[in-house]
Amino acid sequence: MHADILVSTLMTINLSSTTSNAELSSVIQNMIDNRHSCMIVVENDVPIGIITERDIVRLMGLFISEKPKTMLKVSDVMSVPVSTISENTTLFEALVISSAQKIRHLPVVSPTGKLLGLVTQSDLAKAHFRIYERQRDIIEESVTERTQELLLANKQLKSLSLIDALTGLGNRRAMEVDLEHTHSQAMRYNRSYSVALYDVDEFKLYNDSYGHKKGDEALRLVSDHLIKNIRTCDRLYRYGGEEILLIMPETTLYGALILADRILASLAELSVPHEKSEHGVLTLSCGVASQIEINGYDNWEGLVDLADRGLYASKKSGRNRATIIPPEDAVDESVPRMHGNDK
Repeated sequence: MHADILVSTLMTINLSSTTSNAELSSVIQNMIDNRHSCMIVVENDVPIGIITERDIVRLMGLFISEKPKTMLKVSDVMSVPVSTISENTTLFEALVISSAQKIRHLPVVSPTGKLLGLVTQSDLAKAHFRIYERQRDIIEESVTERTQELLLANKQLKSLSLIDALTGLGNRRAMEVDLEHTHSQAMRYNRSYSVALYDVDEFKLYNDSYGHKKGDEALRLVSDHLIKNIRTCDRLYRYGGEEILLIMPETTLYGALILADRILASLAELSVPHEKSEHGVLTLSCGVASQIEINGYDNWEGLVDLADRGLYASKKSGRNRATIIPPEDAVDESVPRMHGNDK
């Protein structure tokens, strides 16, 4: 089963690495000579950055526009911080991180942060495809007989998916992996990120009025609207039911609130009829929360819980709005969490 496959079985072990003060020209020549798509920058064997083909293309643009007057060092162009994974990271988890954050090269490190190897997007894709094909073969071989093996293969085939079938967004399982990795990276490098939890207003009444098929269409419409109105670095997941979670890396609390307000206003402007809603059209409510650089949450669950409280406050104060709950009020039980029928 793919959940048992660890990146330690897929990674390249014999790696070339460099230091931040190395001359860039020699590093590029090394990459050309050895056909490396990247070079990991280390300090005391701990990855601190990475030089990729994308960085070299960006460097070529610099030479075209304005040739540097001094010899460039690796530190001048390397990408930082570098996103790493452990050797116990599963194939599924690595796929989520690579796909969500658009990372083609993932250095693998030990518990102490030392470089152990490298797994690439190509390595992950090949392993994923092999497993997918194997499960399909089992299903085809057993198509005339509902054996236990067939049922297991079906279950494993479904577990390969990162995508929610209805909305086309990332699914809940992928969301949890992305949040875990995003939060750990934020804690490690003292970075910030924000989340926004969206919920379709009066969705039960919408289903009751228009039917579940129209309800599904409404969820797809909302998902497409969100996709069109976020930045390329942001990630969307179906949190559950009619709730959608947006992850916004390197985004302040008020920057996230501005984006949330813009999304809510533009959806309302589409004027999708919702006769049972107090607004008369399909709308969203939202809660926004941010992990600050210092004194932030120890885990992502606390951050999402705070966004959930903000969502509850938006619902209670009239819907079709975004709300932030100040972090100092996070433990105030007078600001309740969202629950089923309250939504």
